[in-house]
Order: sequence, then C-alpha cells, then structure tokens
Amino acid sequence: MSKTAIVTGASRGIGAAVARQLAADGYELSLCCRNNKDSLTALAEELRSGYGSSIHCFYGDVSDPAFCRELLTPFDTLDALVNNAGISYVGLLQDMADSEWDRLMGVNLNSAFYLSKAAIPLMLKAHSGRIINVSSVWGRVGASMETAYSASKGALDSFTRALSRELAPSGIAVNALACGFIDTEMNSHLSEEEKKDLYEQIPAGRPGTPEEAAACISLLLKAPVYLTGQVISLDGGWT
Repeated sequence: MSKTAIVTGASRGIGAAVARQLAADGYELSLCCRNNKDSLTALAEELRSGYGSSIHCFYGDVSDPAFCRELLTPFDTLDALVNNAGISYVGLLQDMADSEWDRLMGVNLNSAFYLSKAAIPLMLKAHSGRIINVSSVWGRVGASMETAYSASKGALDSFTRALSRELAPSGIAVNALACGFIDTEMNSHLSEEEKKDLYEQIPAGRPGTPEEAAACISLLLKAPVYLTGQVISLDGGWT
C-alpha cells in the first residue's frame, strides 16, 4: 500500500516543493490551495505523469474546519500531515484591521488545529504517523512589522511541543520546521536592496530554497518516532 499524506498550501513555494518530494518518496497525496487552482491542477498532473502518484486536489479555505475535514476523505489511514498553509501581514500592528488578524490566525494557526484534530484518529488506527508544522524563525525571535505573523508561528511552535507530548505514547511524532528566509513568493514584497541586506546577515550568504525545506520535511518523515516535539531551524545559521 502507498503511504498517504496531506499537504496544505501546495500550489506554490514550499508546499509545491513538498508535494513533489513526497510524490518522489512514493506517497499518495491530498493537496489543497485557496487561490491558485490552475497551479495546483497543473502540479497534480505533473506528479501523476512523472511519478504515477495518486493525487487528490481540494480547493478551499483551511481556516474553515469543514473544508479541513474534506482533505481526509480519500484516506482510511494517514501516514503524514504537513501543515504548510500560511499567509503574512507586513505593517504596523496598530494599522492592522481586526479582520486581518483573524484571517491570519485562521490560516496560520487554526488550520493546524483543525487538521491535526481530524488526522489523529486515522493515525491512531495504525499506532503511527507524523505531523509536521511549517513554522518560522520569527516564531522564536519575532520580527518588527510582522507581529501577527510572528505570534501565529510562536503559537504553532508551542502547539507542536504540547501535541507531541499527547501523541508520543501512541507512536505519532509531531515536529516543526522553523524556516528562515526562503526564496518564495511570500517574500516578493522585498526590494533587491532589502534582500541583499538580508543575505549579508545570513552566514550561508543566500536564501534557502523551497526544495531544501522539502528535503528537510522528507527527512523528518523518515526519522525515528523518538524524534518528536522539536522545532528545527532551517535558516543557514541566521538565528
């Protein structure tokens, strides 16, 4: 039987790279996005033709618990859940609308709750499973002009550690990958000068790639279940 996995926010960036990596690793996938239906559909076709993978696509809002539950409908058991969907807000907290705060928390944090809650019963059937939450170094150190984003990722890190304690007796590992500066569309608002300044702060001298993040997630999914409750930084030595 194929291994099964859910990847949220899979139409671009880290999510798309994770989908490609897991298809190469032999997973049957449930993928979702909200705004980039054409991109996700094209990715699914690429993975079906390139790897012979069974790919299920869903289009909707991960801040909606009912939609999150839909992502599990193709599977009777689940090996892996990658909570990757995320949005950012760049600006002063005092200028942030209440609705923007609620939206960001819904996507970045609430979705991890909804999906984990739905996935756990399927993992318990096999007394095994992996939950990977895609976080950020800003969850640990905070970022000016990104207070809400930092808060959501800090909460996600705590969620990871606490849930790992609940699930360790059941053979289910829960970890987070805290990404530094990854070259994705989320960072496209930065000017070339701002990017250059950032690269000078990173010991590796460059941004990370979505493929590097995907490779780390693949390794975490293959790691012994005894590796759990960890928030692992992928940041080129930055923080």
